[in-house]
Amino acid sequence: MKTTFKTVLGNFTLFACIALISACNSEDKDPNPSQEINFTEIKGSGDINTQIAAFRTLLGDPLNTTVNSTGRREINWDAVPDNQTNTDTFPGDFFNSTDPALPAGRKRGVVFSTPGNGLRVSDKDFSDVVSGNSEQFKAFSPARTFAAIGSNKMDLTFKIPGTANAAFVRGFGAIFSDVDRANISSIEFFEGDKSLGKFSVPARSDANGFSFLGVVFPGNKVTRVTVTTGSAGITNGYKYNANDDLVVMDDFFYSEPAANQ
Repeated sequence: MKTTFKTVLGNFTLFACIALISACNSEDKDPNPSQEINFTEIKGSGDINTQIAAFRTLLGDPLNTTVNSTGRREINWDAVPDNQTNTDTFPGDFFNSTDPALPAGRKRGVVFSTPGNGLRVSDKDFSDVVSGNSEQFKAFSPARTFAAIGSNKMDLTFKIPGTANAAFVRGFGAIFSDVDRANISSIEFFEGDKSLGKFSVPARSDANGFSFLGVVFPGNKVTRVTVTTGSAGITNGYKYNANDDLVVMDDFFYSEPAANQ
């Protein structure tokens, strides 16, 4: 049994769902049908400013730079230094440094990993990596974008900012650039090993090519997020192939990480 509430707000749709068997718009069934999963999903493409504003409201204020019991975190990649840009060796823990000497901007409580060859922040919209179609990716907040290299999969885990202590969030969302095909790019949310649902990123709907997807789970602890970007991973020297849907990302949004006890 599944109960779905659908409310149209402006030029986008917000889904609030309570699922007993599977999450609304999710590709994965709930392995524990006795547990309700309550969530709110916001998604859209084209002019996504309304969706982003709504998702920020769901996550709450303030935008934190120090550990807090409420509020949210954001990453826009634009403060990544030049010596860690346009290289496949971007550190997965760049935004969770435990070094007390480093600034608060390096302590945002998220760690990235990929089964591929590495992670890359680009100020060239990956035009130096993907040849033959250098204009397909654009930055939502200029000028840097982000992607895994050698894989279309990326995992995010959460920490109490500035520490190695495991944490959870209530919600996560991201901006995607150049999603050409529906039902390929996605975000899957986990509470431990339990999937809370996999949600599809909407396809682009204008020349700018931006899409947004964000989900909040008020009653669950999101300890890991798996992001799938397109149908193939970006690799150095990639030759553009119209059969592949390559996707990169820009800004990330998530609730303040809390102690996972």
